Amino acid sequence: MIRILILTFLFAILTSCSNDPTMGYSSSSLYASKFKSVSVPIFQNNSTARELEFMLTDAVIKEIEARTPYQILKEQQADTLLTGTISSVKLQTISQSRITGLDNEVMITVIIDFEWLDLLNGGRIVGRKNFSSSALFIPSQPSSEPIEMGQFAIAQQLSSDIVDQMQSSW
Repeated sequence: MIRILILTFLFAILTSCSNDPTMGYSSSSLYASKFKSVSVPIFQNNSTARELEFMLTDAVIKEIEARTPYQILKEQQADTLLTGTISSVKLQTISQSRITGLDNEVMITVIIDFEWLDLLNGGRIVGRKNFSSSALFIPSQPSSEPIEMGQFAIAQQLSSDIVDQMQSSW
């Protein structure tokens, strides 16, 4: 009886994980191990939203440091380069107060283009055009959130989405 349990346990362990993610569950990193560092210059901003490029760049750098094995370095020292451009920022009213007519909930949507380039061979690792994300903020009472709260929320969401795109393709 104990032998059967031990054999069943060993069989489950040996067949459940794989070093190759295409072969099942894997305990290896989701990020390409051939790269060691990333340079992230300040994103370009072609929209009318001021200062959003600085917020987004800072959020992307912090997200890379927190979730990936890559170091953030200057472009001359890095293996890879992550660049981006904010194309547009749109505000959409979700609901209005029946009493005052002021916006209760506003959705901020940001569209960006970004590219992650291999500086060693000049190739593109990943890139997306018209990559968008949205976040909600509440400018009305009692919250009275300024637009910067919406911009902060969208910068956090976009940075997480960009780092998700940096994962190795399966």
